[in-house]
Amino acid sequence: MSDERADGGGRFTVELPAFAGPFRLLADLILDQKVDVCDVSVGRVTDLYLAYSKQADNWTLEEATWFLAVCAVLLELKVGRLMPRPEVLDEEDMLGISPDLAYARSLELAAIRQVAGDLAGRMEEEALHHSRDAGPPPEFAHLYPDVLERVSAQDLARMAATLLRPPPSLDLYHVTPIRYSMEDAVSAVTDALGRLGRASFRDLVADCEERIHVVVRFLALLELFREGKVGLAQAETFGEIDVEWQGTEP
Repeated sequence: MSDERADGGGRFTVELPAFAGPFRLLADLILDQKVDVCDVSVGRVTDLYLAYSKQADNWTLEEATWFLAVCAVLLELKVGRLMPRPEVLDEEDMLGISPDLAYARSLELAAIRQVAGDLAGRMEEEALHHSRDAGPPPEFAHLYPDVLERVSAQDLARMAATLLRPPPSLDLYHVTPIRYSMEDAVSAVTDALGRLGRASFRDLVADCEERIHVVVRFLALLELFREGKVGLAQAETFGEIDVEWQGTEP
């Protein structure tokens, strides 16, 4: 028997392990809880419908819309069945638990009922209160204090001066200023090698006044080596570094 077929009326039918017949009837049985939704493969049904809809005579917009809506409902039902649910104890289970646990649950239930009663009483009392949306009557307007009664022009001037005062300068003594950039170091190394052609690293940093200048010039030398403009040679560990210009004329 084939997995799918269309009868004379053009209805979509399926054959599954749990059901064989029109899909509309299967959907009605699932919604009436006469067929377990977990026994129906929605993916298999979708594959059958896609194969069925390839025939132009069998496909209609109304039927396709109905099929998508039913599949969405079936997926929601199936997910709800597969998701874990909290365990609910019935009366027989309650009778089988220990007396101490049953007594504790009875006390908890009594406390919840008491709190619910108190909340219901307060809500009933508060329902009799209504807020006043209108302002005070004109005859009572003079009773409201003047918020600017004790504020003078000098007070306003002091507040304005405080708000408009420029913020104190930030002390940056702990931040080392940038006095020597990578561009300056690359230019210095390029000029020196352009004149000498070959020199040691010690000669290239002979005019450096601070240690940071030596570090930046060494980084500039590595950058030139990465670009293939200079060649580096060192005969031994911690020995003298010889630098040779290999690029075009600087």
